[in-house]
Amino acid sequence: MKKLSDYSGEFLPNLKLSDFSPDTLVQLLELYSKLYLAMDASWYLTVKERLGDKETLACDIQAWERMCKYEMAMLKRQLKIRGNDIIALMKATQVGPWFQLIDSKIEINNKNSAVLTVTYCPTLNALEQEGEGREDKICNIVEPRIFKGFASAVNPDIEVKCLKSPPRKSKDDICCQWEFSLGSQK
Repeated sequence: MKKLSDYSGEFLPNLKLSDFSPDTLVQLLELYSKLYLAMDASWYLTVKERLGDKETLACDIQAWERMCKYEMAMLKRQLKIRGNDIIALMKATQVGPWFQLIDSKIEINNKNSAVLTVTYCPTLNALEQEGEGREDKICNIVEPRIFKGFASAVNPDIEVKCLKSPPRKSKDDICCQWEFSLGSQK
């Protein structure tokens, strides 16, 4: 059977993802990444309506700290990413669902030091457009915990330092910048 570029044809009772072309699978993965992000936003806003911002923020942090460990373990296992240094962390980070939606640059200084610069972030854009100032909490309270959760899942000794975070002076500014270090590279 020819690989599918879409699913506009007949219903296939035994359809498998492997029936799709590589390009279509990439598009599907990008869509799954958007759905992952949308679920996070929808969950947050729903809980905020019921419990208020303070409790929602606490729940969000707790949920992400749990998810970070799971996500890193699954990504490392699936792609056979070995090691517990900065390189292993950056490899797993590159293939995470949320990472597919941002524009960024990773600068590897050595196996124990890297800087991640985010130049486009759909979450930050949405929060800034919302206009409630939630980007300060999400980017400066939740994100550091998320990045530390990802790092700790690879190696609890990895240090995470925020070099730049919102608020931005203009949309042309970078969204955020993070330094990851291990050992004597701190």
